[in-house]
Amino acid sequence: MPVHNRREITLQCLRSLSRIDAAGPEVSIYIVDDGSTDGTWDAIERDFPQVHLIKGDGNLWFTEGTNVGIREAMKADPDYVLAINDDSVFDHLFLLRLVETAETYPDSVIGPLLLLWDEPHRLFQTAPVWRILSGGWQHWQKQTVWTVPDQPWEVDIIVGNCVLIPAEAIRRCGLMDSRRFPNFGDAEYTPRMKKAGYRLIVDPRSRVFCQPNAIPQRLRHKRPSQLFKELILDLKAPSNLTRAFLGNVRGGPSTLQGIAASLVLVARTALQALKRDNDELICRTEPPLSEVFASNVLARK
Repeated sequence: MPVHNRREITLQCLRSLSRIDAAGPEVSIYIVDDGSTDGTWDAIERDFPQVHLIKGDGNLWFTEGTNVGIREAMKADPDYVLAINDDSVFDHLFLLRLVETAETYPDSVIGPLLLLWDEPHRLFQTAPVWRILSGGWQHWQKQTVWTVPDQPWEVDIIVGNCVLIPAEAIRRCGLMDSRRFPNFGDAEYTPRMKKAGYRLIVDPRSRVFCQPNAIPQRLRHKRPSQLFKELILDLKAPSNLTRAFLGNVRGGPSTLQGIAASLVLVARTALQALKRDNDELICRTEPPLSEVFASNVLARK
C-alpha cells in the first residue's frame, strides 16, 4: 500500500485491516510512505508496529510506490500479493473470500466488489467494460449490490484499489510500468496479465468500501496553458490524453481498438471543454451487470 500525507485515512485503513478475519493465511502488511510530512510514518510506527514500513522520497507516486511494496513483499516468497489503496475500509471476510476464490480458480487474479463508503450499496469502479465509443474503459455509474451477479464472474480489467495477485503472475508478467503510467499503472497491468493467460475474476462476496473520487474542475474553466499541461504533458493528471492513449493501446483488446478509442476520447474531451454542462452520465441508462456479464459467471465448485 503506497501512502502520502493522508495520515488519518491511512490509520483508518490499518484499523480496518486489523479487524479482518485472516484465519489460515499468514498475512504481512507493507506500506510505502512516499515522503509524507504529516506524521504518517511516526503514527504507523506507534499504532501498528507490526507493519513493514518502507520510505520513499516523495517522487514514487501510486505506480512505483506500489511496485516498491511488491518488490519488498516478494522477498518473503508469498503465495499472493494484495495491492490496495489506503482510502479503503474492508469487510471482515473480504480477504478469506478472495483467497478462497483464487484457490478455487487457479491462475486467476481476483478483485472484490468495490463500493462507495458514503453509499455502501453503490458500486465503485468495478468491472468496467471496453467501449470504443466511450473512449476506452467505461465505468458504471448506477450499479448496486443488487444488480451484480451473485457468483464470481470474469472481467477484462480489475482496477488497482484492491487486487489479489498470485506471486507467480508477478514473476511472469513483471511489475506495473511506472515510466509510462506514474499514477495509473493499473490501467494496463491486469489486462497484461489476462493477455498472458490469467483469468481476471470479481468475487461479489468480497467487499471493500472506498472513498469517492474527487470531482475535477471542468476543463472549460481552465487556462489554455493549464489545459496543455494536464492534457498532454503531465502523465500524472487524471485527464492526461497521452497517458490515456498509452493505456488504451496497451490495456485495450488490441492496438487498433486502442487507437480508435483514443481518437474518440480526444474528440469527447474537446467537446467537454466547450460544453457548459455534461449531463451524459446522469442521462445514460445501464443494464444490470447480472445481465451484462451473464455469460461470464463462473460455475460453482
